[in-house]
Formats: sequence, C-alpha cells, structure tokens
Amino acid sequence: MSNIHSTAIVDPAARIDGTVTVGPYAVIGPHVSIAARTSIGPHCVIEGHTTIGEDNKIFQFASLGGVPQDKKYAGEPTRLEIGSRNTIREFCTFNLGTAQDRGVTSIGDDNWIMAYVHIAHDCVVGNQAILANNVALAGHVQLGDWVIVGGLTGVHQYSRIGAHAMIGFSSRISQDIPPFMMAEGNPLAVRGLNVEGLRRRGFSAQRIAAIKQAHRVLYRQGLTLEAAIGALGSLIDEHPEAAADISGLRDFVAASQRGIAR
Repeated sequence: MSNIHSTAIVDPAARIDGTVTVGPYAVIGPHVSIAARTSIGPHCVIEGHTTIGEDNKIFQFASLGGVPQDKKYAGEPTRLEIGSRNTIREFCTFNLGTAQDRGVTSIGDDNWIMAYVHIAHDCVVGNQAILANNVALAGHVQLGDWVIVGGLTGVHQYSRIGAHAMIGFSSRISQDIPPFMMAEGNPLAVRGLNVEGLRRRGFSAQRIAAIKQAHRVLYRQGLTLEAAIGALGSLIDEHPEAAADISGLRDFVAASQRGIAR
C-alpha cells in the first residue's frame, strides 16, 4: 500500500482500509482494525484489540491500545474502540479495558482530544466532547456528549460528567458533575449552568429556562438531595418542552454512586 510509509511496521494480520495513511515509524499490531480515510501520524503505536473508525486524525506519538495501568490485568483480550471523525493530538494515551469491568474503553464520534490526554481503562467518552491539553481520566470514568474539560484537569476513577457539562481549567474532579453544569476548582464546586453552551447547540429559550429552574432546585433552594430529586420529577410535567432534559438530569443525580458536586 503506497500510503503506508516504508518505515512503518504494520503487522500483516492488521485490518487496514486501503484509504488509511500511516506515517513514518508508526507501529500497528495484529489485532488492530482501522477504517476508511483515517490518518496515523509518525511514531504512533497502535496495539491490542483496537478498533478505529472512519476519518480520524491521529497525530504523531500517540499510544493507543496499550495494556491497562491496572495490576489486576492478566493479559485478557480486552478492547479499545474509537469511533469516527475524532481528532487525537500528540502524545495521547488510551488504554484497553479490564475484565473486572466492561472489558472495553470506548471513545465515540467527533471528539476533539488535545495533546497529552490520558484515557484509562474502561472509560466511556461520548460524542462531540472536547478534552484540553493534559486532561487525565482515571479508570472507569464516564463522559457524556458535548462535555468540555479544561486543561490540566484530573478526573478520579468511577466519576461521571453529564452531557453538556463544562469543567474549568486545572480542576480536581472527585464527584459526579450533573448534566448542563459548569464546575471547576480544587476543592471542586459547581459554579453555575452552561447556558452559553446550550445556546450554541440550538437549545430554545424555553428549554434553557426550564433547565435553569432545574438548576435552582438542585443548587439554590437548600433542599436535601432526596428532596431535590423529587422536585425535579415534578418539573418534568410542568415543562414538556424540556421533559427529556430534566428527566435525564434527575436520573443522573439519582444514579450517582460517588455523590454529586454541589
């Protein structure tokens, strides 16, 4: 294949579409599958049972599909799955899953992942997320769609960040961040609602107003968490235009195992 550089080392068993480009000195292992029009930069290492979708741009020195940084890992054939149209910048490290969890680390579609980002075993990253430089996700972390995480932020294992949330620069995430919220700091705190982000994504004024009311219930009325969950349930019928938004927020909070940042 003329679009694989002569210095690249590609295992013959790897499944690579004929439109994929592979840069100098890249190394691709036998259990790797790469779909159409993805570009692999110089010196990338892609190993393990790794599946990569279409139209991804993977920059130089990325390391994808390495074994988990987990002492319990014993060579199980766990996986890394990366969707389509992602940008993955220099020196990113994405690890395989572990048998103790779902066995797969997954990254969705259309994500913008900047340099030196680490995504550990069994993480789930949704679609349209932005992870700035030096973000580190510990094992089992979950990020919803459209999440933005500021640079130099660390996320504790098993933490969740809900859809449309925004995390400020250099934050320490050790609790769940509900959908739509803006949070930052060490110690961590929710500072408000990601209103501008919702506007940019086409949320109507009515939907945003309903989500603002849900935010007030959760953060401004001094309710216990149990009472706030009940009050959010009541808002669903009052705001049919935002029923799915409020229901998703309520369900996220109710399912929290680590507790939510408040």
